Amino acid sequence: MTETTGSTGPTTPAPASTPTWEQRFRAPRVSLPDWAEDAPDRALFVSNATGTYELYAWDRATGEQRQVTDRPNGTTDGALTPDGESIWWFDDTDGDEFGVWMRRPFHGGGADEPAAPGLGPAYPAGLAIGRDGTAVIGRSTDEDGTTVHVVRPGEPPVEIYRHRESAGVGDLSQDGTLIALEHTEHGDAMHSALRVVRPDGSTVAELDDTEGGTKELGLTVLGFAPVAGDTRLLVGHQRRGRWEPMIWDPTTGEETELSIGLPGDVVAEWYPDASALLVVHAFEARSDLWRYVPGAEGGPVRVETPAGSVSGATARPDGTVEYLWSSAAQPPVIRSTSGAVVLDPPGPKAPGSVPVEDVWVDGPGGRIHALVQRPAAPAEGPFPTVFELHGGPTWHDSDAFASGPAAWVDHGYAVVRVNYRGSTGYGRAWTDALKHRIGLIELEDVAAVREWAVKSGLADPERLVLSGGSWGGYLTLLGLGTQPDVWALGLAAVPVADYVTAYQDEMEDLKAMDRTLLGGTPEEVPERFEASSPLTYVDAVRAPVYISAGVNDPRCPIRQIENYVDRLKERDAPHEVYRYDAGHGSLVVEERIKQVRLELDFARRHLGGAEAPGA
Repeated sequence: MTETTGSTGPTTPAPASTPTWEQRFRAPRVSLPDWAEDAPDRALFVSNATGTYELYAWDRATGEQRQVTDRPNGTTDGALTPDGESIWWFDDTDGDEFGVWMRRPFHGGGADEPAAPGLGPAYPAGLAIGRDGTAVIGRSTDEDGTTVHVVRPGEPPVEIYRHRESAGVGDLSQDGTLIALEHTEHGDAMHSALRVVRPDGSTVAELDDTEGGTKELGLTVLGFAPVAGDTRLLVGHQRRGRWEPMIWDPTTGEETELSIGLPGDVVAEWYPDASALLVVHAFEARSDLWRYVPGAEGGPVRVETPAGSVSGATARPDGTVEYLWSSAAQPPVIRSTSGAVVLDPPGPKAPGSVPVEDVWVDGPGGRIHALVQRPAAPAEGPFPTVFELHGGPTWHDSDAFASGPAAWVDHGYAVVRVNYRGSTGYGRAWTDALKHRIGLIELEDVAAVREWAVKSGLADPERLVLSGGSWGGYLTLLGLGTQPDVWALGLAAVPVADYVTAYQDEMEDLKAMDRTLLGGTPEEVPERFEASSPLTYVDAVRAPVYISAGVNDPRCPIRQIENYVDRLKERDAPHEVYRYDAGHGSLVVEERIKQVRLELDFARRHLGGAEAPGA
């Protein structure tokens, strides 16, 4: 048994001898720039240029770029005021996600200051900033549940909403007279209802497809029309079995269904003049873009993008569309429909990887989609195989660039990623299949894909690795205990390990999610928490286990992981634990590389295998 603690310094440029897999992590990355509504040449983006992910301001008119934040564990949450004069950023402590909003001038020259004096630290629950400087701030604490405050310049915060269940700020109308809230007052944290209120908190309108929590139909705020005097709200709904947009005017109650006619999940945002919608369509692990004019004949018009995944897109005032694109084989790039690359960070580019193959396997709940990457050499299997399980659970793996799986491929492993029941992107019924037997349901799908991988000759049955982070780390530990005869190794990052203790210690919004998934609290449904907890099965684990954990993690807190590790220690089970000073993952490049290196080394020592070329 080995226990280590992480400590890394600033990153340095990668020398020519740096292994390919490390080059992917060290390559400079940028997020899709957000821009100020009334000053579109002022933008804000996230980059790892210094070796830590931080916020950067970009004056597109002059080309000037400036680092806004500089904190040891990084910063990714920020927003521009509509006039582009100020940048808001969220100040937590070492990744614990509990903090306050700070503000500084866009062009620098001023000190950071509290953006909302009078509001204490909390978990963020949405932010909307108006043209007159008014801010609507959502907050969540264990003591108060969710609260929403209106903060006007020079005035103390005014509370306009409070509820024990999870809720959040969706948007503020262009003229600042309407506030859209998402809430789960009905007790179903997976299916929100909407309420539009005035700045004094009085209700304008309600929209609740759950009908008081009796139906599993969610709604989400996509945004008010960005035009003065236009009170229409773009809303995502699930009425036809998947996510689609519609238009709702809360001042009149009018709902406008949109016949977009695409087969997958659809989200949308307004073009800046509200004349059309920019549609992002996700279907079977890929995504594409469309332009749709409500009420026009002919349906949506494709916005040409390469095959792969669009991770974000925005329509500019000149009508062009900028989008962040990648595929499993090709690293991310921010493109424009004008043909230009929008933002190209200096420095060596990330090396590519191998493409994914699509596999469909019959499972107990329907056909399961898996994405497979196999090493370029040797050309034939069976290979040692990593089953890399995504987090969420309401997420899905896609044909997008990922440095982690690519590292395993470089080292001669096949990688299989399973979009198990609970994943998004395959319709509401697939996502909502997780009820009461959580964890066990997903692992039934993983078992079906594992059986295919072995029978097809892809995977070596003696060298199967179960791996994942967050919910994927939870499934890893649960799978090692409930399927102990089939896994040779387990790699669990920031996992749920002891479900009851995790519930006691986690942030309030996740408590609400767990009550929805399991049908109650540990006191109300103890048998369900026990059946879905990795701790229940820890004594059955046979495979060596590697666990990494952030000591400040509010989502998968450290105490419940220590409980699981203590049980492994009691019977001298082979395991290693790595603790690092951050939250639910790290924003420091060198720390990310260190964690992957430790996992690769753990696998090499327990499964054998050669190093990757240059490693």
